[in-house]
Amino acid sequence: MIAGLSKAVTLYLAPLLMLTSLILSLFALLAPTLLLHDQVSLLMVSPSAALTQSGSTKGVDGPSVFIGVLGSCARTNGAASVNCTALSISPQYDLSVLPSSSPNLLLSAPTASAPVFMAISILLSTLFFIMFTLISFRHKMGGKISVMLDKPLLPRASAWIGCFGFLIGLTSFLILRMWFGKAVQDFNASIAAQGKQGPELIASTGNAFTMAWVAYAFFAVPIISSMTKLNITAAKNA
Repeated sequence: MIAGLSKAVTLYLAPLLMLTSLILSLFALLAPTLLLHDQVSLLMVSPSAALTQSGSTKGVDGPSVFIGVLGSCARTNGAASVNCTALSISPQYDLSVLPSSSPNLLLSAPTASAPVFMAISILLSTLFFIMFTLISFRHKMGGKISVMLDKPLLPRASAWIGCFGFLIGLTSFLILRMWFGKAVQDFNASIAAQGKQGPELIASTGNAFTMAWVAYAFFAVPIISSMTKLNITAAKNA
């Protein structure tokens, strides 16, 4: 039973989790500019009276800004359409919908290297997904392909490509989380310092980070599976 469960995880669950990880990582990278404009973002500025009126829970309508690593989207109120900037590795966020009293300068884009490293991670992860899936299902392929995939160099290369993709991507998102977390903290502190005269806005980190953490938790399963196979092979050859 344990052997059958292990085989099912390796053959079916791990590739499925890896594919899901890739999709979630792409969403976190491309949103909100290219897709899910007002649903997924790394940082969101939304209307709220919580900072200007202590303990207030009243509903407020006003401008909203959705920020990602490649650009931003904005709308003037809850009923307005969403307008987005063009995709760029060095984006200029459109904060024109926010009032002049809001601390817009605190909402700056990270360095251009951040999306570049994220793209490299996704590229390596895609290559790992293809290699891992082919190696896992090599027994169902023709003789020549199966023999080629059985060569020890390919699983070793696949595992290391996956490890590099995992580490580069996770590190990039951790750096972005610190960057945007500090921006949220400073933005909200600046508005709170203005008191009742401050704009009715509040900043918060977006759900793209949740997507990223889930993506890399899923990514860990095929990585562990690949490294475990390498250790078993090395032990047999020792």
